[in-house]
Amino acid sequence: MEAAVILVFVMGYLAITLEHNLKVDKLIPALIMMAICWALIALGIESFPNWFDSSKHALIEGFGDFQPEQKLHLMEETLLHHLGKTAEILVFLLGAMTIVEIIDYFDGFSTIKDFVKTKNKVKILWIFSILAFSLSAIIDNLTATIVLISILQKIVKDRDVRLYYAGLIIIAANAGGAFSPIGDVTTTMLWIGNKVTTGHLMGYLFLPSFLCMAVPAFIASFLPIFKGDLEIEVIEEKKKSKFSGTMLYLGLGAIVFVPIFKMVTHLPPYVGMMLSLGVVAIFAEMYSSSKFSMTDYNESEQSHTSSHHSPVHHSLSKIELPSILFFLGILMAVAALESLGTLFGFAESLQTTMPMLGTEIHAGEGVSDLVVLLLGLGSAVIDNVPLVAASLGMFHEATDNELWHFIAFSAGTGGSMLIIGSAAGVVAMGMEKIDFFWYLKKISWLATIGFLVGSAAFMVTRTLF
Repeated sequence: MEAAVILVFVMGYLAITLEHNLKVDKLIPALIMMAICWALIALGIESFPNWFDSSKHALIEGFGDFQPEQKLHLMEETLLHHLGKTAEILVFLLGAMTIVEIIDYFDGFSTIKDFVKTKNKVKILWIFSILAFSLSAIIDNLTATIVLISILQKIVKDRDVRLYYAGLIIIAANAGGAFSPIGDVTTTMLWIGNKVTTGHLMGYLFLPSFLCMAVPAFIASFLPIFKGDLEIEVIEEKKKSKFSGTMLYLGLGAIVFVPIFKMVTHLPPYVGMMLSLGVVAIFAEMYSSSKFSMTDYNESEQSHTSSHHSPVHHSLSKIELPSILFFLGILMAVAALESLGTLFGFAESLQTTMPMLGTEIHAGEGVSDLVVLLLGLGSAVIDNVPLVAASLGMFHEATDNELWHFIAFSAGTGGSMLIIGSAAGVVAMGMEKIDFFWYLKKISWLATIGFLVGSAAFMVTRTLF
C-alpha cells in the first residue's frame, strides 16, 4: 500500500509539471493527489509497519503492534495536526496577500515604482535582486516575492522580460530567507527547535546566501534578454491616491511587525498577520470613506454598495485562491509521505549509503556533506518543510553545530532549482502563470550555480568560526 501512495504522489507531481501540456490547472492534480494519498492510508492503515510522529520528529516505536482502532485514531490525530500546520501557513499567506492587495488598491506600489528612475535592464535586475534578498530576511521570502512581483508588474510591461525578472526574484528571495531565522519556514523550524541561534545563523550563512543571490544575478546580467533599456509603454495612468505612500509604509510596516509580534508573544506568525491585517484594514476603510465593515453580508442594496467600494472586500476578491488551494494540496500530500515514515527512511538511507566527502571537513559527525546537498536537491522536488522535519529527527548534533546551518542553507536555497520547489516559486508561478518547463530551461541552471557556489562558500567559511 505504501508503494501505491508513492505512485499516486509521483503521478500527481508529474501532472502538475505537465500542467500546460495537459491543459489542466495544477490545483486539480494537487487536490486529487492529496485526497487519494490519505484515502489509501486510511484503507490500508492496518498494513503499515511505521508511523512518523511529527511533533517528536521520530518514528513511533511498536506501531506495527498497535490495534486497528489505535492506528486509526493516531491517523486522525496526525491528519488534524498536519491540517492545522498547513492552515497556519495558508492563513498567514491570505493575510499577507490581502495586505499587498490593499496597498495596491491605494496605488501604494507606485511610490516604489517612482524610486526606479533607470530604464537600464541590468540595473533594474540588480535593484530587484537586492530588494528581494533584503526584504525576504526581514519579512519572509514568500511575502517579499508577492510584494516585488506586484511592483514588477507595474514597471515591466513586456511579459517575456518580466518572467526572467520573476525567476531571479525567486532565487534572491530564497537566498535572503536562508540566513534569517524569520526569513523561511525551514530556518524558523530550526530556530524554534533550538538547533540554531540568530547570531551564529547569520554569521555562517550571510556570505553563502549573498553569493547564492549575486552570482546568478551577475551571470544573468550578460544574457541577451537584459541587454539595453526597457521599452516604457506610454499609457495614461489613473491619478495616484493621496494616501498611496502612507498605505505603502503602513502595509509593509505591518508585515515587518509580524515576526516582532511572534518573538514577543511566542504565538504562531498567522496571529500577528491577522492583527496587522486588521490594523491596515482600519486605515484602509477610513481613507476610503466607505462603510466600516469586514463581515457584513446582508443582501440589502446599501450593504452591496458598501461591499463594492470597500478596499478590504475588493482586495479579498483579488486574491489568487487557486494558489491557496494548490498549496493546500501539495503540503497535505507531502504530509502523507511524511506520516508513513517514507521521507524519514529516505533521508536515513542517504545517511548510511553516501560516502564521506572528507575526514576533517564535513556537515557533522557521521553525516556527509553530500547528504545535505542531496537534501537541497530533494527540496526542489519535495517540499523542504518535511525534509527538514525528518532531519530534526535523524540528527542529534548540538545547537549551532555546522550541520544545522548547512541544512538551513541547503533546504532554503535548493528549492529555487524548480519552480515548484519553494513557496516563493509557487506563488510566483500563480501570479505570473510561469510554465514549469520554461523555468526549468531558463532559470534552473542559474539557481543551481548559485546553490553550488553558496554551498562551496559555506564549506570554506565554516572553518573560519
